[in-house]
Amino acid sequence: MVRAYIALGSNLGASSALLDAALVELNSLPLVRVQQVSSFQETEPVGGPPGQGRFLNACASLETELSPHALLEQMHAIERRHGRQRGLEVRNGPRTLDLDLLLYGDLVLASPGLCLPHPRMEERTFVLGPLAEIAPELQLPLCRRTVRQRLRELQASQPPVEA
Repeated sequence: MVRAYIALGSNLGASSALLDAALVELNSLPLVRVQQVSSFQETEPVGGPPGQGRFLNACASLETELSPHALLEQMHAIERRHGRQRGLEVRNGPRTLDLDLLLYGDLVLASPGLCLPHPRMEERTFVLGPLAEIAPELQLPLCRRTVRQRLRELQASQPPVEA
């Protein structure tokens, strides 16, 4: 069994219900067990077209015997069942469901269609915030800091939000 971490997001439709449904589907896959799930956190969209709604984000840890490519394939199938059409979307635009494979054990991989760790995870507070809830002391492979440390660095470098 390998410990994998995934990010979940949605900003179209009933986002909370979509994230819940995705977690149930992931847990029902053969050779996959959801171990921990963060709270659902509402965040501003990053990049993409202006005017899109806020995202609901979460992270989950899984134990799996699937290969990373097979797990990603199953995650994309779950997205499609919930209305996502990856090939037709605007980059960083609104979506019903977004499932990203962040980490797969300590595997570092750069192949067509899959890079591990996820290439932008260490720069995104909307990923690291939920991940810090379930794995604050997990060491990130690229920056060599814990999730908690990297999240604090990012938060310290961002301008304060005006009320």
